[in-house]
Amino acid sequence: MKFLLSHRKLVMMIFCLTVPWCASAQSASRVAHVFVALADNQHQGIVPVPAKLGDGDAPASNLYWGAAFGVKSYFRASSDWQLLSSGPGPKPAILERCVFEHRGDAFYLVADAYRGSQIREAVNDFLSAASGRDPQRFVVGNYSHPVELPINGGADLVVYVGHDAFMDFQIEPISGLKGTKPRTAIILACASKQYFAPYLKHTGADPLLWTTGLMAPEAYTLKAALDGWIANEDAEQIRQRAAAAYDKYQHCGLRAAQRLFTTGW
Repeated sequence: MKFLLSHRKLVMMIFCLTVPWCASAQSASRVAHVFVALADNQHQGIVPVPAKLGDGDAPASNLYWGAAFGVKSYFRASSDWQLLSSGPGPKPAILERCVFEHRGDAFYLVADAYRGSQIREAVNDFLSAASGRDPQRFVVGNYSHPVELPINGGADLVVYVGHDAFMDFQIEPISGLKGTKPRTAIILACASKQYFAPYLKHTGADPLLWTTGLMAPEAYTLKAALDGWIANEDAEQIRQRAAAAYDKYQHCGLRAAQRLFTTGW
């Protein structure tokens, strides 16, 4: 068990839904599960970044996780989100798992940092989740108020962040399961619509946000998209939010950012 002291000095407990008392845990309203493939100069076909940012075995300094605009650091610094837990992942490929709670709504974000050399496993797990496969429950909270977080194929929204792996290799498509709840996906990677579309079609998930060209998959875009999703905005409003955030940090021009992001098929 992993213990974390909250701002109210409460001891928090994070563990899988295998202990008996968890049967009475409260279900979270909505959950996004984010699959982050850490940037890796050695094992990915990326434009090389400084060694510290491109070490796929070091999440604390990685471009897509521990750096200023990485998923963990950016959401931890946001006043809209509270970090509930941070610890080792459930398998060797996942170096760290973080759980965030939105401060204004009953919304949770589960983010997994995959070892850079295991990018194939990261995209495979993302597509499996998009297919509705391997639904799991992760419990966060204390003894009095445990909350079940549906993850993997049980999440409401699944997200991939990182290098576009399908520029480097291909995998077997994963077909969606019939009878599962509707699934929505965000893919923040270079030209993700072009490269991920054949795979996402098989899963049956709907693309809420993906890209048409080269991009930096940093966390401000993800946060902007989640802000819109939490507010129940439509896909076009979410696309516009993502474009505005991307232009704010990349200074590429709003029109260019609007062309970069797209929604639907």
